[in-house]
Amino acid sequence: MYKKTILFSFVLLLFVRIASAQSVFKNNDLEITKLEDKLWVVETSDKTTMYIVEGDAKAMLIDTGTKCEKLNEVVRKITKKPILVVITHMHGDHAGNMDQFGEVYMHPADSVLLKQVKPYPGKIHYVTNGQIFDLGGKKLEICHMPAHTPGSIVILDRKEGNCYSGDAFGSGQVWLQLKPYATMKTYINSCRTMEKLMDEGINKVYCGHYPYVKKAYDKSYITDMRKLAESLDSGTQKDAKPFDRKVSIGCDHPMIATLGPASIVYDPEHIK
Repeated sequence: MYKKTILFSFVLLLFVRIASAQSVFKNNDLEITKLEDKLWVVETSDKTTMYIVEGDAKAMLIDTGTKCEKLNEVVRKITKKPILVVITHMHGDHAGNMDQFGEVYMHPADSVLLKQVKPYPGKIHYVTNGQIFDLGGKKLEICHMPAHTPGSIVILDRKEGNCYSGDAFGSGQVWLQLKPYATMKTYINSCRTMEKLMDEGINKVYCGHYPYVKKAYDKSYITDMRKLAESLDSGTQKDAKPFDRKVSIGCDHPMIATLGPASIVYDPEHIK
């Protein structure tokens, strides 16, 4: 009887998860799926990701993707509430359409990367670590997580236990081989900060390229990333190999190392 109860509970949980993830809009550029109450993931055709989080008074668009014609109008199909646009980091696949919005929020440390994206004619607001956005019945918190870029941030919904991480911890693979380079210790510290947040109640990390994983990460993934970074920092990681991407992005000879589901791409000349 006990085994049957456990099996029934598992099947019910699986059904709830499947039922909660519903496609609500699709065009040639993207598909929008409802993940939870007041939460949608926007997946583009080239596997970049945005999230829409709605409160009682306002909504937040997290990142602006790549090629998304009339993204500002598409977002209005999900919510009619005033939109706050927050960029997790200033790379083209996460800030590619911010020119469709009159103002955006970003971390000032990523200002050095603004020249890598198309000119932005709107107003930029700089966020600070710990800053709270009150959407009405839902508060989202900014947490600085440097390494992938100097100004990478994650956005926390402590009440729901959610973190929207951009590329701070990758999507199975975090890139640390890009300029401006960060030390491996910088990334280790960000992983430790994220682990602490998860000890405090964050239990779902929604990454910046959701189409590759189709799920939220748990703490074990962050811990694997931290342990892998520590082994690279100490020189004890033995199975690193050349990153076999056809077109090298970042340094000339990037390497990749893996531990469980976690991989780090890095420049061996800029670990320290």
